[in-house]
Amino acid sequence: MLLKNATVYNEMFEPIRADVAVEGDTITGIGQVTASGEEWDLTGLTVIPGLIDIHIHGCAGGDTSDATPEALEAMSALLVQRGVTSFCPTSMTLSFEELQKIFANVADMKEKVSGAYIQGINMEGPYISMAKKGAQNAAYVRNPDKEEFKKLYDGCGGCISLVDIAPECEGAEAFIKEVQPYCTVSTAHTSANYDEAMKAIEWGVRHTTHLYNAQSGLTHRSPGVVGAVFDAAPIYGVRAELICDGFHIHPAALRIAFRQLGEDNSIIVSDSMRAAGYKDGEYDLGGQTVYVRDGKALLEDGTIAASTSNLHEELKNVISFGIPVKQAIKSATINPAKAIRVDDVTGSIKVGKRADIVVLDAQYNVKLVIVKGEVKVNAL
Repeated sequence: MLLKNATVYNEMFEPIRADVAVEGDTITGIGQVTASGEEWDLTGLTVIPGLIDIHIHGCAGGDTSDATPEALEAMSALLVQRGVTSFCPTSMTLSFEELQKIFANVADMKEKVSGAYIQGINMEGPYISMAKKGAQNAAYVRNPDKEEFKKLYDGCGGCISLVDIAPECEGAEAFIKEVQPYCTVSTAHTSANYDEAMKAIEWGVRHTTHLYNAQSGLTHRSPGVVGAVFDAAPIYGVRAELICDGFHIHPAALRIAFRQLGEDNSIIVSDSMRAAGYKDGEYDLGGQTVYVRDGKALLEDGTIAASTSNLHEELKNVISFGIPVKQAIKSATINPAKAIRVDDVTGSIKVGKRADIVVLDAQYNVKLVIVKGEVKVNAL
């Protein structure tokens, strides 16, 4: 396959005029190159890496916690239409037995879904703070348990890519130090103050789940988790997720975060639930009823419960909010790939990497989606 005459965001995420050659599932050339198979004239269009959503509970009526093949297939099929080429199905705060079933299903479906492919599991909860549980189920909130986690990790063949923790909880230090070497640990749903958050970073944490949401905020006398992340990002390379639907975080607060994090540490996530891509109504999320009105998902008490957005929509949002295009694209591609440690195989347009590619028009609409070298969406 040869993608011709496009503006290509290369491995440095600089736009260049080039052709991209693909053989099998791999990018084999960038520039004045040739390739066997189909040729696509992409004059006037832009080639970027496939989008990677590392925090998504559900969409298209399906949810990771359904623990069914049908749910993951529905998610995969809708995501690829939105330019997402891979994703991390994300669990909720549930019992050990339920998590076992959910993780076994994800592991079984990892090579079977037909659209966007599965990178690994994002384990959001149950090792969180009760005070900042948000839409997580209080009945299953518990302290970090490295033995329980290892059973879950081994039970799904090491399919967990990311695990959340409230660093102020008992057992957090031991958990972080043991788990971080083989699985990314993220601060999340936490009441930690600045000092506690910085301790977690010193112990090895390099990721923060949905920054601003369900964590201590930044004030001038109490910098909180947000202040710690801003302070540590340029020194330790701490990355932070941002839900960029314009509802979870005000556009001004997003601009501040993107500036403070820098172009290598900002990550766009959807944090979407099963209502994404569906109509308003009542839905289940982790055993709790969520009410979706005008696309906004809330619990009965008004607590924000996930989003109904998608990564492509949020990419367009942040560009419209004033975030530099280069940073916006990196935040939806290479940065999430680095967060879950798969940047050696995907996340950028580079010779030798997997051919996960999205083609956009001048308005950033999706025109072509290629997953592992196979055309999945053709809107040219």
